[in-house]
Amino acid sequence: RSVSQVSTTTKKITPHIMSLIFFIGTLMVTAVVTYGFNLDNFDQLNYAKKSPDKWIVIKDLLVPAGKTLDLTGLQNNTVIEFTGTVTFGYQEWEGTLITLKGKNITVLGRRGHLLDGGGQRWWDGKGGNGGKKKPRFIQVSLVDSTVTGLHIKNSPRHCFMINSSQNLRVQNTTIDIKDGAKSGGHNTDGFGVSSSRNVTISNSVVYNQDDCFATTSGSDTVFENAKCVGGHGISIGSMGSGHVVERVVIRNCRVLGNTNGIRIKTRRGETGAVKNVTFDDIEMKDISKYGVVIQGNYYNSGPKGDPTPFPIENLVIRNVRGHVAKSGTNILVWVDPGSAKNWTWSSKITGGSKEQQCKGVPQSLPIRCGKK
Repeated sequence: RSVSQVSTTTKKITPHIMSLIFFIGTLMVTAVVTYGFNLDNFDQLNYAKKSPDKWIVIKDLLVPAGKTLDLTGLQNNTVIEFTGTVTFGYQEWEGTLITLKGKNITVLGRRGHLLDGGGQRWWDGKGGNGGKKKPRFIQVSLVDSTVTGLHIKNSPRHCFMINSSQNLRVQNTTIDIKDGAKSGGHNTDGFGVSSSRNVTISNSVVYNQDDCFATTSGSDTVFENAKCVGGHGISIGSMGSGHVVERVVIRNCRVLGNTNGIRIKTRRGETGAVKNVTFDDIEMKDISKYGVVIQGNYYNSGPKGDPTPFPIENLVIRNVRGHVAKSGTNILVWVDPGSAKNWTWSSKITGGSKEQQCKGVPQSLPIRCGKK
């Protein structure tokens, strides 16, 4: 009888236990869903940054014209999560649409989100060289942080600027400025890195009308596993103003339909240094001007005169390959004699019929040079 009583009691209690478990589970799920500060009103921005959750969920937010989505002054270990569409009011100005600054920050772009700069409202074919005043899109100064999965569209001009950052990883980014090709987009640089150390940018796709990636100062930078479409190529520089770039690795990248493949550009009459830079496993296709160009007389409106001394040391070009348009040049090296030291070169670039011009190339390198 005692066995029967235990069995009967168990049957009576079990549904209540199951209900209790379901109730607790519902609370847990609800807690996960509602966790964080939901920022959908720009006026709540300062409250969001002080949230004890240290988790800001940004969804369907309109940033007023002439204002910055100022995500600086963040608490350490804050998570920024983009889950909807962020748009910006129109005003001619030279500010920045989004700024991020902090330590141990995690930035996440959830599936379906979009950061829409609406750049077509500013584009006039002049970029930062006149015409309408145009804002930059994103500037970050992050330490010990990660940025993952952002989808960025139609930057008015420079898109993703990384400055004064350290131990930063940016991954799985899409920069889509395809519309600028037919609508006057100019100076729509993809990634720009300056005054930073230990920055890695991986698994990115960039459609734009300027450099896909460029670094102008700093050290220990990696740009890898990228596809660059429609822009000006992958660049070191332009360099000058005493700045130094060192220990940079650019690898496993595809450069498609750009004006240039890879570049190192130093400005005439200025100082600085480029040290320990490696381009490895770079594939290029449908390049219109230059496959590889290294020039010591760079000027924004075009090269000018003889190159001036600017050290470019311990350069490695390895497995760089692809096709240049018939009207283009496969390789152009134009540096001051003595500036190039300890270069290693392995490339196979074909198609360009315009005479190659070389100056200051170490004699041991297998580069066929044309007349001066």
